[in-house]
Order: sequence, then C-alpha cells, then structure tokens
Amino acid sequence: MRGGVTASAFRGCLEALGWTQRGLAVLLGVAHNTVHRWALGQARIPEDVAAWLGEAAAFMRAHPPPRR
Repeated sequence: MRGGVTASAFRGCLEALGWTQRGLAVLLGVAHNTVHRWALGQARIPEDVAAWLGEAAAFMRAHPPPRR
C-alpha cells in the first residue's frame, strides 16, 4: 500500500489483521479520531503507515493463524 491508499483498502488491511481502529491508534501512538478519519477517507494516510500496514496485512493473508 503506497500513497493514495483508499479508505476501503485501509479497512481491508485492518480486517485482515483482526485489528480495530482503536487498537491501531494505540499501536501507532495517535488519536483514535485520526485513525477513524483515515478509515472514512477524510484524511490522507501517511505513506509509512500505509506501507507498514499493507505489508503486515499481506503477511497475515499469506500466513493465516492456525484455527482450533
């Protein structure tokens, strides 16, 4: 995920990771409102965050956790 990331792609990454917007805000040390605006497409997602999140989601999709 690089610059110009859509809100839909952003939300898809969170879903793939099983993360909430609030959880991501805590991980990144930003306000929940900031992440919420990213998810709504009301604010641009920083490029480093988009790249990191995209890589993490791609890894999780390729290596899902074991199911019990």
